[in-house]
This record gives sequence, C-alpha cells and structure tokens, in this order.
Amino acid sequence: MTYLEPQRPVAARIDTLDSLREHLQWAIELEHATLPPYLCALYSLDPERNPDAVELVSTVFVEEMLHLALAANLLNAVGGRPQLDTPEMLPPYPRRLPHGELELSLLPFGAEALEMFLRLERPSPPGAPAEGDGYETIGQFYDAIEQGLRHLCDRLGEREVFCGDPARQVSGAHFRHTAGALFAVEDLESALGALGEIVEQGEGTAHGEVWDGDQDVFHPDRDEVAHYYRFQELKAGRRYRRGDTPQSGPTGEEVLVNLAAVRPMRPNPRLSDHAAGSAIRTAQEEFNHTYRALLNQLEQAFNGSPKQLGVATGTMFALKAQAEALMRMSDGDGTTGGPTFEYVPPESRQ
Repeated sequence: MTYLEPQRPVAARIDTLDSLREHLQWAIELEHATLPPYLCALYSLDPERNPDAVELVSTVFVEEMLHLALAANLLNAVGGRPQLDTPEMLPPYPRRLPHGELELSLLPFGAEALEMFLRLERPSPPGAPAEGDGYETIGQFYDAIEQGLRHLCDRLGEREVFCGDPARQVSGAHFRHTAGALFAVEDLESALGALGEIVEQGEGTAHGEVWDGDQDVFHPDRDEVAHYYRFQELKAGRRYRRGDTPQSGPTGEEVLVNLAAVRPMRPNPRLSDHAAGSAIRTAQEEFNHTYRALLNQLEQAFNGSPKQLGVATGTMFALKAQAEALMRMSDGDGTTGGPTFEYVPPESRQ
C-alpha cells in the first residue's frame, strides 16, 4: 500500500467582486499591521547615536504607509470602502499578520526585532503558489490578488471590475524618504502597477534581486534596496553595493548600529500592566487616543476627503512625541514604557 504525503489545501480563487473587495480590505489590514512594530523599533532608537538605523527603519515605515494608501486606492477602484477606524485593525499584540502565519510583536530595536522584520519581508520562494489566505509570504498574498484581478477582468470586463468613483482616489501626495509613488488606480494596468510597487519595495524587483527599482533618495548615486535587504544591511552591518546579490550579502560601506543607544522598551506593553491613573498608563491612554484619531483621519482621506492626509501627517508628529516620552519613563524593572496600540471604542473617546 502506498501512503501519500498530505498536501496543503489549495486556496480558493478570488472569483467574485465581493471576494476581491474582501481581500483588498485584508491588504489594508495587512499593511497597517506592520506599522506599530516598525514605529516601536524606530522610536526606541536614539537618532543622534543611531542615524544609520533610524534612516533605514524610517524609510521602510514611510513606504509601508505608501503601500497602505495604494491598497486603499485598489479597494476604492473596484467599488469598495476602506475601513481603518475599526477594532479589527488593532487586536492585542503579539498578534498574527491578518489572515497570515507570521506573529508580530511590539519590540525595541535589536536582534529579535530584526529577525521578525526579516521574516515579515521575506521574498517568496521561486515557484511559490499564490495564497489568498493563510499565506506564508506577503508576495504570495498579493499574487493571489493579481490572479483574481486578471481572472475577473477576463470574465466580467475591466469596466465592470473597476466600477469605483475616481474622485475617491488619492494621488500625488508627497511621502518623504521614498522614491515610490502614490498614484490613482483606474484600470488593470494601474492596478498591476500598484501591486508591483508594493511587492517590489518589500522583496525586490525579481527573485534573486536586491534592488526595488528606484533610486535611493538619501544617496542618489545608489539604487534603492528592498525592505528585506535593508534589514539584512542592519543585521550584517554593511550596505549593499552594485554587484552584490542575496547570496553574496552586503559588501559595501559599514552601517553603524549602536545597541547601547536603544531605549529598552518593555516588549508588548499593555494598559493592564499598570494601575489606572498611573503616569505610564495615562500616557499610554493618551497615545491610544491620538492613534485612534490617526486611523479615523486616514479612513476619511480614503473615503472622499483626501485633504485629511495632510492632517494625518500632523498627527504623526504628535504620536512620535508621545511615544518618545513614554520610552523615557522608567518601568521599574530596567525597561521603559511604550505605546500599546490598543483600540479606543467610540464610547471611551475624548
């Protein structure tokens, strides 16, 4: 008798507009889920003593914000409605990537955070199947969306698929620290361009490529390195240079990382760690109110009020100041406070 190895179940194809809209809302949730871990690592760094690490992590964060906006444009283009001010956006950390396998935590910058980011941005292996749910890499998830878009356009026609109001598209906004572009999605060509921008900035322009296809905004003489390989630079302590490959690793100039200049934020902080009315908990609650306001501003921006993106940018500066203040507050056990990113329900809002 022959025994066959069990196989992974084949993911269901995205073959209806409702399924496509559902998956694009998941894409918004996915892109957002990366933001709190990146922010905690970024705000834990002393910018004066860790400029290289601040540069690399901040560029990744800005590009994840760009990916969030492109995902919202994709959803709007097919007649959906982006939702951000919802409890689903902020389950407690540690948490799984939405509809994926990877666990995310809120950590200060260091070896553990770098390994998490490398797992998060890992390129899809050659020949990896598209996976619209339970995906192993982000690239496989977006491959499933691309397949669904192509299939629906073939079956229904582009006009039927791209039925959204063009006035809800957000484009032309200036995202500092990235050469990536925010553009309107109105047909299959622009939708594929948005998916390509998201995936290439994360894992490179092709399997076996370190670069994402743009020029480095901080160093115009260099090609820009994809997210996965930027974290490899921080891990190896060296930059990639022309001629380097994933196999060679980075062989360029030194990247300086000073782990002594990292604020020791308590991992995965929670409001429940501290008594009501205590200084740290009060500061965490204030941060959560501000972050909830940011989510609401982004939701408005992606639902017909694009000027709210400028308001959201101002809110980001307030968040930075609040997070850094928390990370200067001793937690009494060698760690400091940190933001908890817990959802504030409507009845508890200021």
